Amino acid sequence: MTRRSLRDGLLAVVALAAQIVLLARHGGMGIVFGHHYHALDVGGVLLAALSTLPLAVWRRNVLAVFVVTTIASCTLNLFDYLPGPPVGATIALFLFAATTPALKRGTLVLVALLLAAHVATIGIGEDSFPTLPLIFGIVVWTLIVFIGDRTRLRHERRSALDERTRAEERTRIARDLHDSVGHAMNVILVQAGAARLLREQDPERAQSALQTIEEVARQTVGEIDDLVRTLRDDEHPNGRVEAQPGLAALETLVARHRLAGLDVTVRREGLEHALPRTVDQSAYRILQEALTNAARHGTGRAELDLRFSPEQLELTVRNATDPGPAAAEGGGHGLVGMRERAELLGGSLATGVQAGEFVVRAVLPTGARARV
Repeated sequence: MTRRSLRDGLLAVVALAAQIVLLARHGGMGIVFGHHYHALDVGGVLLAALSTLPLAVWRRNVLAVFVVTTIASCTLNLFDYLPGPPVGATIALFLFAATTPALKRGTLVLVALLLAAHVATIGIGEDSFPTLPLIFGIVVWTLIVFIGDRTRLRHERRSALDERTRAEERTRIARDLHDSVGHAMNVILVQAGAARLLREQDPERAQSALQTIEEVARQTVGEIDDLVRTLRDDEHPNGRVEAQPGLAALETLVARHRLAGLDVTVRREGLEHALPRTVDQSAYRILQEALTNAARHGTGRAELDLRFSPEQLELTVRNATDPGPAAAEGGGHGLVGMRERAELLGGSLATGVQAGEFVVRAVLPTGARARV
């Protein structure tokens, strides 16, 4: 038996207990407000059970459960048991309104007919027109339908938000995978070429290049493993990566590019401060992709500027290069990925050629405007 089934069974038992308490409250007294009511007996308990216990299987057909519980409540009234709120039918009505995508006109007519039947059986049992039960029933059941429908809409909005969040997370994973693999392959390509050329002339440098290849490959495999693991619901229920690199790993990133032959200059301005996790990770990935592009398309030199302020972090990467039409127009998957990272945080990213240099400039909010 699943946990959900246990909850539904408990709901049905609690509803039965509440219905029996309402029936027995005055039933044993015989006369209430001048009217003789049937005392609660075995037959009354059985009808009370029929009016509530079907709630245990409401997920199979909630409309059928609502109809059965309401008819059982009407039967209690016909046998002149003390009338009161139909506990099971009211709960079933709420569940029906909360889980049915759209209450059609025919469904609302059925609800109205069952309410009329319930009120009519009270009148038959008391041999009078049930003015107060009629007004009370209309108010309560209308309120129940409204609350149930609002609950359904809120659940649908939450589900849509969760689905959008999962889609955004998978897009982020794809970007991270692209950045990690692109950076690793570029470093490995350069180092492998260096090791091949230096294996006889400078064996020590060739060995260093091979060690760099091994280190980059090992780290990249670890990052890919972390990214893929986030797709397994049993290990990461929220599908999130908790330990992706941030700006603290920038020096290591720069050192690897320098080993690969890229002359990188890093300048920092402003008072550095702790960044939101998503901003820190995105800043690192943007710089990683920009340096990878500089190493792949540039002339061997890149300048990296980080400007900190209380409200934003500005990143600028320059390298002398002829970026080609696609890069100049802001094309390419890497540039698109960088732009998406910035925009998801509420920031911006611009690329283009200025004075013979290809420039990537990203502005990431870090204060109250940051989307984390």
